[in-house]
Amino acid sequence: MICSSKHPSLSIYSYIYQLFSNLHHCSCCLPYPFLLLLFSVVATVSGEVPEEPVVSKSSGLLFEKRLIERHILDYGKCPVSGETLTMDDLVPIKTGKVVKPRPVQAASIPGMLGMFQNEWDALVLSSFASEQQLHTTRQELSHCLYQHDSACRVIARLKKELDEARTMLAHLERQAPMPASTAVTENASALSNGKRAAEDELGPDGKKIRPGISASIITELTDCNAALSQLRKKRQIPPTLAPLDAIERYTQLNSYPLHKTNKAGILSVDIHQSKDLIATGGVDTNAVVFNRSSGEILSTLSGHSKKVSTVKFVADGELVVTGSADKTVRVWQGSENGNYDCKHVLRDHTAEVQAVTVHATNNYFVTASLDNSWCFYDLSSCLCLTQVEDSSASEGYTSAAFHPDGLILGTGTSGAVVKIWDVKSQANVARFDGHVGAVTAISFSENGYFLATAAQDGVKLWDLRKLRNFRTFSPYDENTPTQSVEFDHSGSYLAIGGSDIRVYQVASVKHEWNCVKTFPDLSGTGKINSVRFGPDAKYIAVGSMDRNLRLFGLPEDGVTETES
Repeated sequence: MICSSKHPSLSIYSYIYQLFSNLHHCSCCLPYPFLLLLFSVVATVSGEVPEEPVVSKSSGLLFEKRLIERHILDYGKCPVSGETLTMDDLVPIKTGKVVKPRPVQAASIPGMLGMFQNEWDALVLSSFASEQQLHTTRQELSHCLYQHDSACRVIARLKKELDEARTMLAHLERQAPMPASTAVTENASALSNGKRAAEDELGPDGKKIRPGISASIITELTDCNAALSQLRKKRQIPPTLAPLDAIERYTQLNSYPLHKTNKAGILSVDIHQSKDLIATGGVDTNAVVFNRSSGEILSTLSGHSKKVSTVKFVADGELVVTGSADKTVRVWQGSENGNYDCKHVLRDHTAEVQAVTVHATNNYFVTASLDNSWCFYDLSSCLCLTQVEDSSASEGYTSAAFHPDGLILGTGTSGAVVKIWDVKSQANVARFDGHVGAVTAISFSENGYFLATAAQDGVKLWDLRKLRNFRTFSPYDENTPTQSVEFDHSGSYLAIGGSDIRVYQVASVKHEWNCVKTFPDLSGTGKINSVRFGPDAKYIAVGSMDRNLRLFGLPEDGVTETES
């Protein structure tokens, strides 16, 4: 019997190892009882009698060689004491080929039941330890998620502050140059926004005195009308126009985040056909000029204090006109570096400006407002030549568009009425009833005969030759208004925007207008605000109630599909 009490600092395994070292004999020289004692020693890791026993020099613990070597390779330390352990610290024990004695517990059924009970207890304890570790891990994960959420909130706040700082910087950059030139600009703006000394005088009816549309301007408008009418008679469908089968295969090409996330929504889109530039007006009070070819923002037009409800290009794209819910109209001048600077601020309306439309001469434009009036402006001076109010109705104007020939102006009202005006005399020459809800959009076909109007109840097509409605589209339910309607430049296709985008093939009065393509609302907002055809209908630009401008077309046209 070996007594380990004489060596309190050593374990039974260390003591056995020392006996081996002192004997300097092989295992076959040892007495048989001692060998039995040695083989009855159980390995620390496996809990079984080791086949290849080794002893640690540092801790004196007995291990199965294959198990301890694998543990050292993985962790480099003792599995029991946690001390550093290497292969050199292991001393192999040579043993004879002696039959291993059967464990006492396995010699009887009660002993085996006791072994099973011990195994079960060990399993329950292990399961409990695993549950404790899982609980700790869940707490750590919850803490990490909380930190991530806090970090996201901080990042969102910093982004918002960055956007506000950039906006303030843009304002400061416009106001910084030379006080003298600034004073001249402000003076010119004051002279051109309906606040001249002469215009400050009120007429007998209490309204501002306007210069009116002169005879020379009427002559210019008439000559333009005659020239365009002659060209229209010879008009042919361009061979470069996108064919019907191409329209049917259109899909989303790109999605560009042009506006802010905290005030998402694109309310108006306009395309400069020759330069392939796209202008958007947003809920975030900004307008953006975007180059589709390069995929870059050319300029962000900041200055309005409320949402930009309408935006239009003028002439060669060097001028942009915007109307806003802040009751103002701004004219922006492009520069060589691509930026657009505000040159005039027009304050002739007393309510939200809902629409801007540019005359075919590119010398004049009209604005329509909820104050129940529309204004005719000279573009060079930005002087309001006349302001027309309809005393017969109290509804405000929600949309407006020039006829392609330029002598007719169409307006839509919040009272579901479409009115046609003679620009020369500013007289209301026709009136179309039948819509339900505000007339949100209006578009003349390039053929000069068709007028499309959109409202709560869908889209109505009007024959201007007979002044009657010849077709009605009701693509959505009564709770989904149609926000946009647009003929392409050739007059071959008609696009409708509501809860989705639908493209129709234009036909005659008597023939059916077929829907050739329907695009889903990929913004997820269920509200398409503006739809415009690109040059030759090669793509379609869509603005909805998120911050992204989306383009639909054929992928082989050189644009790869991306989603921001």
